[in-house]
Amino acid sequence: MIAVVMETGRLLSAIISRLYVNSCCPPTSDMLFAVVVNLALSVAAVITVVRTIPAVSKMFIGAGLYGRDMNKKDRETKIPEGLGVITGCVFLIVMFLFLGVPFGQHFMNPNASFPHSEFSEFLTSLLSICCMLFLGFADDVLNLKWRYKVVFPTLASLPLLMVYYINFNSTTIVVPKPLRVYIGMTADIGPLYYLYMALLAVFCTNAINIYSGINGLEVGQSLVISASVIFFNLIELGGYQGRAHAFSLYFMLPFTASTLGLFYFNKYPARVFVGDTFCYFAGMTFAVVAIIGHFSKTLLLFFIPQILNFLYSTPQLFRLLPCPRHRLPRYDPETNKVGPSCAEFKASDLKHPVLQVLRLLHILKLVHLEEGLGDGEMCRINNLTLINFILIWTGPQHEGTLTKLLLVLQVFCTCIAFFIRYPLASFFYD
Repeated sequence: MIAVVMETGRLLSAIISRLYVNSCCPPTSDMLFAVVVNLALSVAAVITVVRTIPAVSKMFIGAGLYGRDMNKKDRETKIPEGLGVITGCVFLIVMFLFLGVPFGQHFMNPNASFPHSEFSEFLTSLLSICCMLFLGFADDVLNLKWRYKVVFPTLASLPLLMVYYINFNSTTIVVPKPLRVYIGMTADIGPLYYLYMALLAVFCTNAINIYSGINGLEVGQSLVISASVIFFNLIELGGYQGRAHAFSLYFMLPFTASTLGLFYFNKYPARVFVGDTFCYFAGMTFAVVAIIGHFSKTLLLFFIPQILNFLYSTPQLFRLLPCPRHRLPRYDPETNKVGPSCAEFKASDLKHPVLQVLRLLHILKLVHLEEGLGDGEMCRINNLTLINFILIWTGPQHEGTLTKLLLVLQVFCTCIAFFIRYPLASFFYD
């Protein structure tokens, strides 16, 4: 049976290699064979997740890891929470089993030079992902404060940055064409490059976490991003950085498959909640492949909605305005729809320029601001998330419809990202 699978894999890799026959650096047969085997293991991953989640859901409820869906009429049903840990564990198991495929020939042939740098990248990437999976599950259990959510991704990325320093230590960036007259063709930014990569890990893990609140959104946006990364990797597989993009595929295929199994249970109406575990796990996985695959700027293009959500949320995240722990939309049981949720504050608690800016944003329909409530001092403003912003413009929506609308927006932004990455980038880079 194993021999049949191996031969099938080699046949498929030979067929795929014909797609890159005219590329400048066609991928090797061993690389394509590893991708095919990885794809087979990914199929096993999605089946495992779909079978495992129903089997362990009652165990999570029994352990007190459950929540109630506040956007439903029935708020008494216990829904298991933190099931993202199942997806993460299945992903890690698949990656451990896959470990022998890209490096197996070197184990069996002692005379061949072993790729220690690539092996260390692989193991360190799994270490960083495993750390964030553990810390995310700890957050679901202990409800950690926000300051820890910033520190932990930074610490988890340190092993990865150390390996990057040992193997590459390249901190040179290509300067865009309009700036080359002043700076030159390239610029070495030194330690700032490592700070940028550490902040990338922090952003990716938290950007998915704060862009949530309705069924299926965290998992759905991660699926769109991972599919975008896979498509980008397949385009670049025949380029000069083909091995780096193959490395990314090794991680993205099992991640997408295991996440697809979780989405089956988390889509509207959700039968499980993914928790912060999945958000941290997904964000660190994206950061890992972008750092080791050398396409961090392209990854950020796939995060356009998350970047917009972060920028829109900054007044609440930096406590310029009141920020409740949960900013999910407000549910109306009479219409079975959700509308923008709000936060209240006293006008005297804000500095005059801040209030003036809010009034201007209200005129532009970027926020919904009500003044003179109660004793005349109270004000009400929508919680500053992209979800509530969409609801301001569209009006109340059914939760399932709202999720689909936001995922369509994610796909649309991905199309913009590819337009920026290929046709538009030629105006700024050679």
